[in-house]
Order: sequence, then structure tokens, then C-alpha cells
Amino acid sequence: MLIWMSFLLIVYLMAACVYAYFKRRDAIRGRFSFDQFYILVMVYITLMIGYGLIYFLLSQKGIPVLDEGYWQGHSQLDRLGHAIYFSGVTLMTVGYGDVSPIGIGKYIALSEAMLGYILPSAFFVRVLNDANRSNKPMR
Repeated sequence: MLIWMSFLLIVYLMAACVYAYFKRRDAIRGRFSFDQFYILVMVYITLMIGYGLIYFLLSQKGIPVLDEGYWQGHSQLDRLGHAIYFSGVTLMTVGYGDVSPIGIGKYIALSEAMLGYILPSAFFVRVLNDANRSNKPMR
């Protein structure tokens, strides 16, 4: 029960993070700013750790999500690190191929890769919109 509650909390926090990024109404200075970049990096880190925890929690529950091979006999902390590593590689759409998703993990990884692919373009559009708003004359 605790694992499923943790799973729901992680999904909620990730969704809230992405929603807050897209629904932010205030324009941040000029064309490009450190604030915009910092927010994007924080969204990526939140998603990477969140998805990593999802992979880890599902594997703890006995649901196979990653072909862990070498990591089967290692400690829980090593397995958590392995899940976060896989999450980062998937989110950045690198996909080294040393770890592969299995079962329901394929669909989770697919959604994560899609977010990793869409976020940079959303960041770019956000910066352009903020720049256009700051260049319009006040009435």
C-alpha cells in the first residue's frame, strides 16, 4: 500500500512540476535568461528522479520494468541509482542500450522519452513568447 501511495505522490509531483512550467503567466526578463534555463533544468531533474523512483518502486513491487541483468544481486541503493541512471538516459533521449525496459516499463520509458523530446521545444517557444510580450508597447 505504501509503495502505491508513493507512486501516486511521485506522479502527482511530476505532473504539477510540468504543469507549473507551462502555465506560468509572468514573463521572465528578455530573450534568454538564467531563470528560464534554471527552471528547465529543475523540471528535467524532477522528471528524471521521479521516473527513476517509479521504475524502482515498480521493481520493488515485483513488476518487471527493467532488464537489470548485472544488478540483480546488488543492494537496493545500487538498484535505485541504476533506475535513476536509466531514467536520465531515457529522458535525454540518448538511449545507450546497456539497460532496456521490459513489460510495462516500455510504455513508461516511451512516455518519458516523449517528455524529454518535447521539453526543449516548449522551452524555446516559452522564451520566444516572453520576448514578444516584452517587446510589445504598453497601452
